[in-house]
Amino acid sequence: MSSTSRRTVLIAQPHLGFLSAQLEPIYEVHRLWEGLMPEAEARIEAIVMAGEFPLDPALAARLPRLGLIACFTTGYDGIDVAAAEARGLLVTHSPSVNHEDVADHAMGLILSAWRRLSDSERELRSGAWSASSKRITRSLAGRKVGIVGLGDIGAAVARRCAPFGLEVAWWGPRAKPDAPWPRVPELLTLARDSDILVVACRASDETRRLIDAAVIDALGPGGLLVNVSRGMVVDEDALIDALKAGRLGQAALDVFETEPTPPERWAGVPNTVLTPHHAGATDAAVPRMTALTLESLRRHFAGEPCLTRARP
Repeated sequence: MSSTSRRTVLIAQPHLGFLSAQLEPIYEVHRLWEGLMPEAEARIEAIVMAGEFPLDPALAARLPRLGLIACFTTGYDGIDVAAAEARGLLVTHSPSVNHEDVADHAMGLILSAWRRLSDSERELRSGAWSASSKRITRSLAGRKVGIVGLGDIGAAVARRCAPFGLEVAWWGPRAKPDAPWPRVPELLTLARDSDILVVACRASDETRRLIDAAVIDALGPGGLLVNVSRGMVVDEDALIDALKAGRLGQAALDVFETEPTPPERWAGVPNTVLTPHHAGATDAAVPRMTALTLESLRRHFAGEPCLTRARP
């Protein structure tokens, strides 16, 4: 079959380039970072992309046959779904495939920050460990963990807290009567009453900078802020200011306002554990996301209903 008789797919981000091996036997595949000729733009019918990145409206406007935006990721906060639907575009995503892995990573961030594991390793490697020195860290058992957003990730974090002897409460915009953990009516109250605040809510216009200076100050100089949601949910400037001033004890982050985050932004910012947004990228989750993305493409081109339609 010639390439011109096959459906045409665009991969938007370089880190998704590995999908080419699965897509090319079926579709004509183009990669945005390699450049697009006008004749290719005229044929593209689907974009595969990571949902945390915005879709350039100018690019979309140059794709007259575009019908599907297939987000490889669970989240799709970079996509204006309402605007896409107004143009007749379908947006899909990969839900409920990596929340357990993200929760594992959140617990790793908690342990690393609270028990100063990264600091301890640097101490050993630098030769600062001596017979006369012993680092004293804070015990974790019995601490209070507040979870912002009790979706798949938040609930998975809550379940993991029990074996560590942690007390869990949560806040979200809607009550969940079946949840076994108490819901706190106000976010500020949850922050004030928590030792550790884990941000696990969905990213949206409503949650942009939800964790602002007031919430950070409520968590306080003894508190730890953990973010495995999206960078946009935390006011990053306010967070950095609070860490430098000592108004917040620690921060452990896997997500950032701008990704990749510039390393110089974090130079001189104390008491942080930082990882490059890979909480959900595991050898178990990535194949599941790949399978859902391929199935969305297959169903869309076959005229069948897609299973994982994103909602505005």
